[in-house]
Amino acid sequence: MSEQIKQIAMRIRELREIHELSQEELAAKLNLDIDTYRQYEEGLTDIPVSILYGIANLFNVELTAILTGDEPKLRLYSLVRKGEGIKVNRRKEYAYQSLAYNFVHKKAEPFLVTVEPDPTDAPIAQNSHLGQEFNYVLEGTLMISIDGHELILEEGDCVFYDSNSKHGMKALNNKPAKFLAIIM
Repeated sequence: MSEQIKQIAMRIRELREIHELSQEELAAKLNLDIDTYRQYEEGLTDIPVSILYGIANLFNVELTAILTGDEPKLRLYSLVRKGEGIKVNRRKEYAYQSLAYNFVHKKAEPFLVTVEPDPTDAPIAQNSHLGQEFNYVLEGTLMISIDGHELILEEGDCVFYDSNSKHGMKALNNKPAKFLAIIM
């Protein structure tokens, strides 16, 4: 796995140990089976952003601290110029760019997400996490599945939903789709 994934895994292990939790206890808190959690903590597989966000919330740390090892410091405002957000590549289907990584005590996590088309037509990978989520399509056509409901979103469409429900996205028409995702 990449060095970034190994560093993130190391920071998660350190947080777990500081809070004196076993791997089994943290896996249960994240609603993960222990084998999946162990693969994440050992840096053997990509960790979905939703899981990273859940870990940050459980340990009351900024997601940026888990991703980069640095604490955000800005309190009044955060300016991120085009293309300068922290890139978080967790799965080949999705590329995330954190848009407020340097602002401390955020009440939401904004991301620019690019979903690449999947020529294999594989089923949509589903995940869930605490909170709510808002998605606004900037480019392309996106199919989003929320708890078994499939919605087609075009440029300018948006959806707000309970992210505790299983959800996943897929780019349509053999073109990438870009959307603004705000996780609260």
